Amino acid sequence: MNRYAALLRGIAPSNPSMSNAKVRGVFEGLGFEGVASVVASGNIVFRAPDGEIDELESRIQAALNRELGIPGGTIVRSHGELRALLDSDPFPGLTHGRGTYLIATFVKDSAGVTVREPEVEDPRTRVVGYDEAARAFLAIVDNSEEGKTPNFMAWLERTYGKNITTRTWLTVQRIVKKMES
Repeated sequence: MNRYAALLRGIAPSNPSMSNAKVRGVFEGLGFEGVASVVASGNIVFRAPDGEIDELESRIQAALNRELGIPGGTIVRSHGELRALLDSDPFPGLTHGRGTYLIATFVKDSAGVTVREPEVEDPRTRVVGYDEAARAFLAIVDNSEEGKTPNFMAWLERTYGKNITTRTWLTVQRIVKKMES
């Protein structure tokens, strides 16, 4: 059995159909073990037999759609991938906060992904890089202006489509901690 994290896109915790308990129930119904939620925004950790990530993503997404009407956006990463990402320390000396909003944007299918810098300068964002093993863009965002989405986030979706999902670095740390407990 391997440990995995499902990073779900489009989860609205206020929607009763998308409660942590119901989402966990879908994972348990698929026969996964050690199913647990991390934060109320679509992060589920679980154990499953070793297999292909894309097969896990497809099974989970089909079940979420069929049972809860959740339309899309399941990205799965193994414990090893996420642990290695944390251990790489891409944000040395920084802590997550308003002026240093540390983010990781995970790409579902990196096949054919050409990593490139954003075309438009965004004074509120500094791209740190792309972690190939975790298939994640890493950036530091000044998120002090409420209600304004950085150009970088819009650029990511325009460039890579909706098969991406972003988590704060703090959430990634919490996911890995839950996977290890």
